[in-house]
Amino acid sequence: MDAGQEKALEKLGAFEISSLMLKLAKKNNHKFLNAGKGNPNWINTKARLAFARLTEFGVGESQRTIDRRDLAGFIEKKGITERLKDFLDPQLHKNDQFILDILDYVSQKLNLDLDDFVAELTNGIMGNTYPTPNRILKNTEIILNKYLESTLYNGVQLADSTKLLATEGGTAAIVYLFHSLAENHLIKPGDKIAINTPIFTPYLQIPKLNDYELVEVKLQADPDNDWKVNPDELDKLKDPSIKALFIVNPTNPASRAFGDDILDKIREVIKENPNLMIITDDVYGTFVDGFQTVYSVAPQNTLLIYSFSKLYGATGWRLGLLAMNENNIFDRLIHELPPAEQKEVNNRYRIVETNPSELPFIERIAADSRSIGLYHTSGLSTPQQMMEVLFALTHLVYANGSTDSYIDECRYVVNRRYTDLVKGLGIEADNSRTNAKYYTLIDIYKLAEEKYGKQFRKYFVKSFAQIDFLMKLSENNGVVLMDGVGFGTQPGIIRVSEANLPRKSYRIIAEKINEVLEEYYNKYLKIKK
Repeated sequence: MDAGQEKALEKLGAFEISSLMLKLAKKNNHKFLNAGKGNPNWINTKARLAFARLTEFGVGESQRTIDRRDLAGFIEKKGITERLKDFLDPQLHKNDQFILDILDYVSQKLNLDLDDFVAELTNGIMGNTYPTPNRILKNTEIILNKYLESTLYNGVQLADSTKLLATEGGTAAIVYLFHSLAENHLIKPGDKIAINTPIFTPYLQIPKLNDYELVEVKLQADPDNDWKVNPDELDKLKDPSIKALFIVNPTNPASRAFGDDILDKIREVIKENPNLMIITDDVYGTFVDGFQTVYSVAPQNTLLIYSFSKLYGATGWRLGLLAMNENNIFDRLIHELPPAEQKEVNNRYRIVETNPSELPFIERIAADSRSIGLYHTSGLSTPQQMMEVLFALTHLVYANGSTDSYIDECRYVVNRRYTDLVKGLGIEADNSRTNAKYYTLIDIYKLAEEKYGKQFRKYFVKSFAQIDFLMKLSENNGVVLMDGVGFGTQPGIIRVSEANLPRKSYRIIAEKINEVLEEYYNKYLKIKK
C-alpha cells in the first residue's frame, strides 16, 4: 500500500481502521490477537443463572392458567412470592440462594411489595407484555437508581430524585440523546459544544454530521501528565456561548477518571455558566476505586449515560441507562425557548401528551426514540430490563460498603493485563487511583525515542504514515490495535484494550510492538550507512 492509500485510510473512523487491520491479520493466517475493541472476555455468572432459573419458574407460572401443549397462559400476581420460594431449592441449585437473598433485600432495604416485585420480574423475563411504563418499569427504576447511587455517586444521595430511561446499550442512549437535543432546539447548527479529548469516537463524529453541524471546542488531556485534563482547560466552559459539554469519565481511550481537582472546577464553571448542559458517559466508572461521577457534583446540569456491558460482560445484551435529575437544566431551557420554537416543539409532542409543554425531556427522548407516533411501543424490552435488574442486584445484595468482590475481581483482571503490557514495553506503570486500566495509550514515537534515540524518532515520524505501524503489526504479526488519532489524539498514539484477551497475550503484544519497532530501526541503520 502506497503513502497515498495510507493517507486515505487515516480519514476512516478508528473502529473502521481496526476492522481493516483485523482483515489483514486473518488474511495472512495469523493466530491473531485482537486488542482493538473493548469487548470484555469475562461474564457475570450469578445474574445469568438467576435469569435461567426465573425463566423456568415463569414458564411454570404461565402453565398454571393455560397449559395446552406448547401454549401457556398468563401469570397471576397474588401469592406469586410464596410460589417462587416453594420453587427454589438452594440445596439442589446453589444459585437459588441469590434469588432468596434478592427477596430479602428488596423487601427489607427497599420496602417493595414482594408480590408486585416478583410479578414484574417474572413477567419481565417472560417478555409477555410491552414495557409499561414504557420509559422503565416501576420497581426496576427503584432498583437501578440504587445501583447507580451505590456505584457512581460516591456517597451523594440522588436515587430518589433521579429518573431513568432504559436503553439498548449506551450507544442507543447517545443516538437518542443527540436526536432529542436537536428536536427540542437545545442544540442548533453552529452551536459550540465542548468535548474532552481524546474521547470515544462517536462523540467526535456525530456533531459534525449534517444532522447537527455543531462546532466542537476540545478540552485536550495532557499526554505528558498521564492523559489527565488540566483544570485550566475547563476555563473555556465559562464562555456562555458553549452550550454543552460531552465527556466520557473515566475516559476512552485514555482510561483516566476525573480527580477532585476537575470535579471542583466543574462546580466553579457551573456558577459562571449556569445554563451549561453536561452529558457524562460513565460506563467505565466501576473500574475505579472511589469513583465519583460529574452527575453527583452538578446533578441539575448533568445527564448521565451508563451501560452494564463492560463490567458484566454483556455487550451482546445491549443494556444501557440514561439518568436525569427531576430538577434539571434541560427542562428549564425548553420552557425558555422563544415562542415560535415553543409552539413548534409543542406541536411535535401533542399526539402523545395533552399538555406537551409539561412533558419532561426524558419522556421526550423516549418518544423521539420511536419517532413520536410509536411512543406507546417504546422502551427497552422487558427481558433486557430484568437482566439489568439482576446485574444490579448482584452488587446491591452482596456489596459490603464500598467493597464488591465481583467488581474487585474485574479490576484485578485488567490490572494484571495492564501490568504485563507496560512491563513488556519498558513503560513506567501508572498505578494512581484514577487509572481504570481498561485501555492503555502507547506513544510509539516516544517509545521509539526511548529505545533508539532522538534521531531515529525523527526518521520514524518523517518516513512513515501513522497508520503504517498498525498495518505492519496486523499484517505481519497478527496483532490488531486501534489508531488513537480517531479518538482525538496526536499522531503516533495507539490504543490497547486490556479487556478482551487472556493475560499471556499482553506480553506477546508488547513483544510484537518491540519487534516492529526494531524492524524500522534496522531500516534506519541501513539508510544511515
